[in-house]
Amino acid sequence: MKKEINIDLGLLILRIAIGGLMLFHGLDKAQAPAETINHMAEVMRESNLPGFLAYGVFLGELIAPLLILFGFRTKLFSSLIVITMIVAIITRHFNDIFTLGGSGGWGIELQALYLLGALALTFTGAGRIAVSHKSKWD
Repeated sequence: MKKEINIDLGLLILRIAIGGLMLFHGLDKAQAPAETINHMAEVMRESNLPGFLAYGVFLGELIAPLLILFGFRTKLFSSLIVITMIVAIITRHFNDIFTLGGSGGWGIELQALYLLGALALTFTGAGRIAVSHKSKWD
């Protein structure tokens, strides 16, 4: 029983880390939604992707993190963060993949942490300390 509680607490902490910290990025973008969409649409077009994908930034950085924090359909919404981070790495951080940052860390370590943390939640789900935890998407 104690092991199960520890696992559930660990998953809660991971949800808070990934969902909570990613939410700050989404809230920042929500301050000026029109400018965010225009900027992100341009980024998408520069990467030969359709501009309408810019709307996904709000899904991946605002809606999904909020629902992950609550533990609602965590596997589903974590997979959206994984997709968001892959798109972000390809469109904005591709040249940083093979570099080191100023403090010696990997050039995309923040993006990798979000991606890998969300990927872990995609496979594990939210645990039992969650709004929903009985569905295959939890």
